[in-house]
Amino acid sequence: MSLTLFRNFRLLDPAVADELVEGYELLIEGDKVKELSDKPIKASKATVVNCGKRTMMPGLVDCHVHVIATMVNIGQNALVPDALIAYRAARIMKGMLDRGFTTVRDLGGATYPLVEAQEQGLIEAPRLIIPGKALSQTGGHGDSRSRYDRRDPETWTRSLGSLGRLADGVDAVRQACREEIKQGAHFIKIMANGGVASPNDPIHFLGYSREEILAAVEEASNAGTYVAAHLYTDEAIRRAVECGVHSLEHCNLIQPKTAKFAAEKGAIACPTLVTYEYLGVEGPSLGLDPISVAKVDTVRLAGMKSLEIMHKAKLTMAYGSDLLGEMHRHQSEEFVIRGRVLPAIEVIRSATMHAATLCKREGKIGTLKAGAYADAILVDGNPLKDLSLLTNQGAHMALIMQGGRMHKNQLS
Repeated sequence: MSLTLFRNFRLLDPAVADELVEGYELLIEGDKVKELSDKPIKASKATVVNCGKRTMMPGLVDCHVHVIATMVNIGQNALVPDALIAYRAARIMKGMLDRGFTTVRDLGGATYPLVEAQEQGLIEAPRLIIPGKALSQTGGHGDSRSRYDRRDPETWTRSLGSLGRLADGVDAVRQACREEIKQGAHFIKIMANGGVASPNDPIHFLGYSREEILAAVEEASNAGTYVAAHLYTDEAIRRAVECGVHSLEHCNLIQPKTAKFAAEKGAIACPTLVTYEYLGVEGPSLGLDPISVAKVDTVRLAGMKSLEIMHKAKLTMAYGSDLLGEMHRHQSEEFVIRGRVLPAIEVIRSATMHAATLCKREGKIGTLKAGAYADAILVDGNPLKDLSLLTNQGAHMALIMQGGRMHKNQLS
C-alpha cells in the first residue's frame, strides 16, 4: 500500500486547533490518514512531499448542493433526458472537486448510481451523500408544475433531472421515505416551507402537516438516519424542530428564540446565502421565472442577519451553497459572504468539522486526524486572514487530494 509523507506545512484543522499551527507532519497510507503528528514521522518507504510552508487543510465539505440541477429552471431540468443529466452532473461535480470540495451532501435529486459512479472511479467527483428525491406535498417547493400543468406526479419521481417527488398524506410519506432509503438514500429530505425556485408556494407557506413530518422523522429514525427540511420562516423552523427534524436548511428568517430552541435540541442549520446573491442577478437571464425572481429579496435581505442570530444562539452551522445551473461556479464564494459576519475560523469549521457532524461522518471527513479519509488541500497563504484564498475555482490550491489520490498537484 502506498505511503506519502507531507512535511513543511502549516496545519489548519479546527478539529486539532483554532489557529494555524506549525511543526506537524502527515502520513497517508492508501486512502486514509495513517498519522498526523507534531513530531517527525519515521516512514522510510514513504514518498516525501515538501509543502513549502503552505497551509494544509482537510478537504472541504459542502452540505447543500444539487448536483443534478444543470439548469436554473428546475421544472425544465426535470424534462431533460436522464443520460444528458448524468453527463452534465459529472461535469458539475468535477468542478466542485476542482474547488477543493472532496465531499458534498446533495439535498435532492441525486440518486445512488451517481454515488456508485464516484466510488467506482468512473467520474472525477466529490464523495456524494444523498437523500434521493426530496419529498414535497402537491403544490409545495418540490412541485415544479405550473398552475395548469396536470401531468402525472410520477413523471417527476422517475426523472433523474427532478429534484423532488410528490407524496401527500402520512401513508404516502412513509412509503416514499422507505422507497428512497431502499434505493440508497443516506437521509431524508422534505420541503417544509415555501420556496424561491417553485411556482405555486409563496415563502410563508407551510409544507406538510405535523403528522406527515412526524411520519418522515420516524421512518428516518427507524433506518438510523435523520430528516433535513427546506425551511425559511421562523414558524416553519420552530415546527420542524418540534417534530424532530435534525437538519435545518436555509433558515433565512429565523428569530433568536427559535435559534436557541433549535440549538438546545441539537439541530444543525445549513445556511445557503450565496445562491440568493446570484439568483437575483443572474437568474432571469438563465431562465428563472418572474414569479421566482420576485421572491428572492424576501430571503436574501434577511440572510446576513440570520447568521448573526444563529451564531449568538450557538446553533451549529454547516456550509452550504445551493446553487443551480451555470451558477455552480460561485460555490466557494459562500466563504467570503459568511466572513462578513462570522469569524473566519467559524466559517472554516462549517466546511470541515461541523459539516462532518451533519453528514454523520465524524472522524472520517472534515479532519486530518488518523483514521480519516485522505482528503486534503494545500492553500497558498492563510485563509484565516483571507477567506478569498478558498475561492477562484481552486486557483490558490497547489494540491487537492481525495481518498489518497492526487486530483491536482502543482508542487515542484
